Amino acid sequence: MQQREEKLLDASVESLISRVAHLKNALHSFIYKLENEYERLTWPSVLDNFALLSGQLNTINKLLRNEKTPSFRQQIIIPLLLSPDRDEELAKLTEQRVPVFSHEIVPDHLRTKPDPEVEEQEKQLSAEAARIGTEVAQKQIQTLNKLCSNLLEKLNNPRDDRDADSAAIRQNKPSFNPADTNALVAAVGFGKGLSKCRPPGPVAPGHTGQGPMMSGGPTLQQVTIGGGSGQQQGMGPGAPQQQGQPGMKILNVI
Repeated sequence: MQQREEKLLDASVESLISRVAHLKNALHSFIYKLENEYERLTWPSVLDNFALLSGQLNTINKLLRNEKTPSFRQQIIIPLLLSPDRDEELAKLTEQRVPVFSHEIVPDHLRTKPDPEVEEQEKQLSAEAARIGTEVAQKQIQTLNKLCSNLLEKLNNPRDDRDADSAAIRQNKPSFNPADTNALVAAVGFGKGLSKCRPPGPVAPGHTGQGPMMSGGPTLQQVTIGGGSGQQQGMGPGAPQQQGQPGMKILNVI
């Protein structure tokens, strides 16, 4: 009976090691693609790799839950030999991850409980969860479920619906200010709101300083400022500038 259990345990361990090796190879292949072939990697290929990994994990879980598989929780591992020297066989089996099986490494690899700090944090979280009343916990659960439902609804909505909603929002929202548009048209067409002082500039010969620009619009008057005598002299429409006196001409809006 004992030999049968030992054989069954050995077979289960070998099968589990084989499944884990397949999972490890799939992970290595996927990581290599992500690091070296990311430019050619497509989203359907990524989903296929995730599906492969998920299937292998499900296979391992089924193997562990199988009735014929012995319970590994009831098995005890006892280190028979501890040595600070390098063990080549152990390094080969662990792919150089555990080259030495010493007193320092054994507690980490053969630990059956979490670290004391982690265990203390778990106790604190359990105590906080126990202090929350049933009504408060139920409200929190309902709020979380509502948030998750809204998020899933937004994610499951077709993209066309979201684009249509965005387009409707853009059409309903005005992209201009009517008051600014009217003010700009009035300024360009009729000079409304413009300053009456124009900067100095050349005037074409024979240009009459006074005359209607447009029907009902503002008119221009030519004014000359003498530079030699420092006197300012208003000139009538079409009046020539005094000879020998430099000056500048300003067109004022009347």
